[in-house]
Parts: sequence; C-alpha cells; structure tokens
Amino acid sequence: MSQTILKPKTTIPPLESGDQLTRQEFEQRYAQMPDVKKAELIEGIVYMASPLRMTQHANPHARIMTWLGTYWSATPGVEVGDNATVRLDADNEPQPDALLRLTVDGQSRISEDGYVEGAPELIVEIAASTASIDLNDKLKAYRRNQVQEYLVWRVYDGELDWFRLREGKYIKLEPNDKGIICSDYFPGLWLAQDALLTGDLAQVLAILQEGLKSPEHENLVNKLTDKEKVE
Repeated sequence: MSQTILKPKTTIPPLESGDQLTRQEFEQRYAQMPDVKKAELIEGIVYMASPLRMTQHANPHARIMTWLGTYWSATPGVEVGDNATVRLDADNEPQPDALLRLTVDGQSRISEDGYVEGAPELIVEIAASTASIDLNDKLKAYRRNQVQEYLVWRVYDGELDWFRLREGKYIKLEPNDKGIICSDYFPGLWLAQDALLTGDLAQVLAILQEGLKSPEHENLVNKLTDKEKVE
C-alpha cells in the first residue's frame, strides 16, 4: 500500500523593517499584511512607517495635499496621488506622501492592477522621523529614476528643500525676493514657503492662485489640452 507524502505548505514570512528583498518579494509579503498601511522598499531595504502624529505629519500632509489638489483642479493633464505606491525600479517601491504626475506624455503610467509605474514628475515627502532616509537613499533613488522635482518638508527643522533635476543632479530651488518658490517643471505651481510652514493656508492658496493666473500656466494648460485632444 503506497503512502501519500504531504508536502509542507509554503509560508510567506511577514514584512519587517530592515528586510533585504527584491521588489517581487516585497510585494508578496506586503499583500499578505492588509493591516499594514505603509511600507516601502528603498534600495532593496524594507522600511515600515511609525504611527503618525497630527502635528509632525498629518497636519503638514494635509496642507501639501490642499495645495497640490488646488493646482490639479486648475490644470488638465495632471494627476495628484496621496500615499500611492510607486514601482520605480527593481530595488525601489516607495510610497511617497504626495506626487504630481503628467497624464499626457508623462514619465509614469498606471499599471493594469492600479499602481504607478515609473517616475512621477514631482514627489513630496513629509520628513519628520524619516528625514535621514528621505534626504539620502530615497533622494538617490528618485534622482536616478529621473523624478524631475523632489520637495522635502523637514518638519522638525522647519525647513523646505525643493530640488530640481538638472544634468543628473538635484539643484535646490530658492525662494524669490517675495519668499515664493516657483516650480521649474510645473508652471504656475507657486509656493509661499513661510506661509506653508506657519500654517497660513489661506496665504498659500492666494499665492498659488497668482501662479495659476500667470501666462506660463495658461500656456501649459493650452499645451496639455491640445495633447489630450490628439489622444
């Protein structure tokens, strides 16, 4: 009488900070942990998010999303993402706090299963406890994958670092004499730096409205609208 040999079931280990994984392994483990709200693969290393505080993260994040969402509402051919997983390359699958991407002739696309694949044109990170990662390994990964602009809000320092990719290097954008930083890639995306940092959201949106009325933004809207008609 032959005996049936039962093979042990394959168990997928849980996702843990510090794991060294391929992107495929990362996605398999992440999918098995629906209770985990944020995990990232940066240069092949897993990072798990700590609980998020209102003052240090949630409130700054809301300010950024309000600012970007207003730009989105006035600019056809772009799209804003909030904590969207991004498949950058074989070793990097970040979940940036915010992103702004072109939907017409852009660098990224939406996969069949709903993820962003490729580099969004603008990424924003709210850097409190994650500042060392955001300004080192994550910055290198974004630069290498051609993220055109990268904004880091260093909450504990009360500072903003807005980088623009030029000739393979990130160059920091500086405020003009009115304290306004103007996006180099997205015309009309103007930011009143001090107002954002102090929580004066009304002033942030007032300055953004000035940018949205600029000839440069009007030209962008016309350009993207024409491309959408062609497609």
